[in-house]
Amino acid sequence: MATDPGTLISSTRPVPERDPARRGRAAFLVVSLLLLWPLLVYTEFRPWEMLDARSLRVTARFLAGFVPPALNADFLASVARETWRTVAIATAGVSLALLLAVPLALIATAALSISSLSGRMAVVPFVVRQAARGAMVALRTVPELVWALVFVRVVGLGPSSGVLAIGLTYGGMLGKVFAEILESCDAHPTRTLLANGGGRLQAFFYGLLPQAAPELTSYAIYRWECAIRSSVVLGFVGAGGLGQQMDSSLKMLAGNEVATMLLVFIGLVALADGVSAWLRGLLR
Repeated sequence: MATDPGTLISSTRPVPERDPARRGRAAFLVVSLLLLWPLLVYTEFRPWEMLDARSLRVTARFLAGFVPPALNADFLASVARETWRTVAIATAGVSLALLLAVPLALIATAALSISSLSGRMAVVPFVVRQAARGAMVALRTVPELVWALVFVRVVGLGPSSGVLAIGLTYGGMLGKVFAEILESCDAHPTRTLLANGGGRLQAFFYGLLPQAAPELTSYAIYRWECAIRSSVVLGFVGAGGLGQQMDSSLKMLAGNEVATMLLVFIGLVALADGVSAWLRGLLR
């Protein structure tokens, strides 16, 4: 017996006029605000003070010193030199980080353990892998700014401090992410190579690397881009580069020089972003 379509339409429930999940979202918003408010009070977050008449006068006077930017030839030559030094610090720091990260990641990757082929990983390899993971935690826990302050005391002012600071912190970061990428790969080819007498490096190069190479390279390039930004910040503690020159200009209240360096820094970061995006596009 055929059913009247009109009967089906009339028997269906009416479409709700309001979002049925609105109460849950509203409750989540209220709870978030209740939790966030004590944090804002504790941190003395008062953005409205920036609109105070005195604050506006100080801000206007500070920004007025930025115009016009310094464009004399000698200053631009020094900015170009320090900009190149900033890129060199970032590149050397990431290179040092890779020297630390790759061995640590290989040691920490359980898929490359020969002893675990029988089921349970042996005690010594397990301890070694946990020590590698602990070393990566220790390296990335200390911010590069703190490492730079330490190395400025040890090796003195200059780019060497920035290279070492970026190398250690980024070594821990890269090692952790590299290990996670390798662990997420299909372990069957690696296990097969190890079970048939292949070494760990052979298992890595022929089993894991073909799967993980694009993602590993993409993340390393992204970290190089981040290192360029970090190297400028490290200059404020004496680690050389564009940041150190900017710090000197700020102390001398040379706003026009600071404006020029800010424009150069914006262009440098944009260029690094474009280069990294282009390199990542080649890997797809």
